[in-house]
Amino acid sequence: MEFLTKVLFIAGGGAAGAVARYLLNVSPLAKLFTNFPFPTFFVNVAGSFLIGFLLIFLTDKVQVSDNFRMMVIVGFLGSFTTFSTFEMEIYGLFRDRLFTTAAIYLALSVAVGFIGLVLGIALARQVR
Repeated sequence: MEFLTKVLFIAGGGAAGAVARYLLNVSPLAKLFTNFPFPTFFVNVAGSFLIGFLLIFLTDKVQVSDNFRMMVIVGFLGSFTTFSTFEMEIYGLFRDRLFTTAAIYLALSVAVGFIGLVLGIALARQVR
């Protein structure tokens, strides 16, 4: 029963993360750049920051149930971030011969995503 409860929490978080991801993709944010997949870039960087922050915050700073932590980190953020979409978009940029854009998108996503993760961890450690 405990396992099933955990799975249901993760599934609920996953559903919410998928809907949040979709809503960002159809928002005005999606139209900021014509040849740059900004919504996916934003989601991956924000997701990296939030995973870093919440990993520390929900483990060391506040008392939450393991089910809640799993719902947020594994469920919501796992479906909110979009690595497979990111890979597909890079392929599409290469297919369309937008090699420079593909390289910039790849480098920025990895570098800025990692910076987001480190900043999230650092910020969470400062929370009292």
